[in-house]
Amino acid sequence: MASSSPPAQAHSVLAIFGPTASGKTAVGEAVADRIGGEVVSADSAAVYRDLPVVTASPQRPTRLVGVFPLTHEVSVGEYQRLAHEAIDELVAAGRTPVVVGGTGLYLRAALSSLDLPPPPAPGMRERWEELYDERGAEAAHELLADRDPAAAARVHANDRRRVVRALELADAGASLAPETDRLWTEDTRHPTLIVALDVPQDELDRRIELRADAMIAHGAVEEARAAWAQPLSGTARKVMGLEEFATLRLEDARDAYVQANRRLARYQRKWLRKMPNVVTLAADRDPQEIADEIVALAGTGERLPRR
Repeated sequence: MASSSPPAQAHSVLAIFGPTASGKTAVGEAVADRIGGEVVSADSAAVYRDLPVVTASPQRPTRLVGVFPLTHEVSVGEYQRLAHEAIDELVAAGRTPVVVGGTGLYLRAALSSLDLPPPPAPGMRERWEELYDERGAEAAHELLADRDPAAAARVHANDRRRVVRALELADAGASLAPETDRLWTEDTRHPTLIVALDVPQDELDRRIELRADAMIAHGAVEEARAAWAQPLSGTARKVMGLEEFATLRLEDARDAYVQANRRLARYQRKWLRKMPNVVTLAADRDPQEIADEIVALAGTGERLPRR
């Protein structure tokens, strides 16, 4: 229940990041209730409609959840624009945005003004994909090394997707390895408290399995099959669990989903360690207790040491 007189906030924006199944949604909603704020999602899958079970979307109305049809090709730049609009609107109204998500790039895009690379020109991606396939991985990578040595040093020749993207960017006068990387910038557009939820890996693994079973019980297979039968954008097809639940036997789909989420959680924990100016809180406890701690930190402007 929202407080009748929200405490004074030392921060204009609160942000909560954590691995999948770390309890971000429950904590974020509890924080928003306490301070009369509103949750803004920073999740690259939850932006799509018609997949509430597969994407584990919040059950209550949340900014930037379910805003695009499955035919829409979503870009980080488009998300950043919408996130800035939502956050600015809430701040101007005197309400605290609580930005919640596990997609690190989306979280940074929401909080900061990232200098994002341009989208590919029409037909450009297909051109570079054709070159990669016709000439082979080594030749494509050598071409990249001629055009952008720094990007070539970051990308393995066999990584087709990233080699193609690096060639696209080089062709547009940008780089996959810019001289100034604002991804890990400490700058934020508004005074922001960023909290990371840390859960031991074995507990995360247990929660991921429980989530998979709950999704199946709530109709993930039926939802995925209905979506898979429709036209889908490239980014929609990448929603975790969609293809697996739509095309595999149930047991195989569950196993694939669990393994993919375990890999994602490990990747997200690496993001957590890279993010600057983050307060890390133990999250293997009641979400209400964590929310109380975050509200106290936000109200006083104090920072806990990282742990």
